[in-house]
Amino acid sequence: MLEPHTGEQGVRVSPATIVLVHAHELYRQGLRSNFSNTADFRVVGEASNGQQAIQLVDNTDPDLVLLSMELPGINGLEVARAIRRAHPNVGVVLLSPSVDGPQVVKAIRAGIACYLPRNVSWEKLLHGLNQVQRGEYPINELVLSLPEVASQVLATFRQMAADEDTQSIYSPLSPRELQVLELVAAGRTNKEIAQELDISNQTVKNHVSSILRKLAVNDRTQAVIYAMRRGWIKVALPGEG
Repeated sequence: MLEPHTGEQGVRVSPATIVLVHAHELYRQGLRSNFSNTADFRVVGEASNGQQAIQLVDNTDPDLVLLSMELPGINGLEVARAIRRAHPNVGVVLLSPSVDGPQVVKAIRAGIACYLPRNVSWEKLLHGLNQVQRGEYPINELVLSLPEVASQVLATFRQMAADEDTQSIYSPLSPRELQVLELVAAGRTNKEIAQELDISNQTVKNHVSSILRKLAVNDRTQAVIYAMRRGWIKVALPGEG
């Protein structure tokens, strides 16, 4: 096992603890071997099914759970939901057979922070785990990076907004912030938003920071979903208009 690495200003950083959940022993063995050669993560337990996983997380309270979608009995989404309900600070990374729009929606609602294909490379897996350990939600980047997934996700949340009795019609955002957020929802970059609204990149960044602060969310995608579910913004899906 490698020694814990040294972070900024020479501060010693302990490895993040991680629980592995996969039905196949050989797969877990391979992951465990790889993790033993990293300084950033330490495996504190393994489970082969959902019930074992939930009990193990209760007993070990890890920083992260690396979870397979395909498990005997309770599936990965239900396991993630149970873990997040009891341990909201645990970051859950899900390995799925494919990147599927409806499944991504369910994963977001289950509180999963990172959604990866099960054949992901070791380097990309480590990158995703590091992002989650920093408190980020790379699952939101996935939504915005794949148009077909984004379309399905946005359509689902739009339907949810239509089906729900929204409790708040009032928006705390200014007209300009709503304008910026609609462009964010349309997948525009800060530079593109600045050009369209004839403002500076820094002004766009300031607006986005203000939006996140007012809505008490962590990132742009969460802000879009929050606003859509309350009917504050409308997003045209591919083929509309």
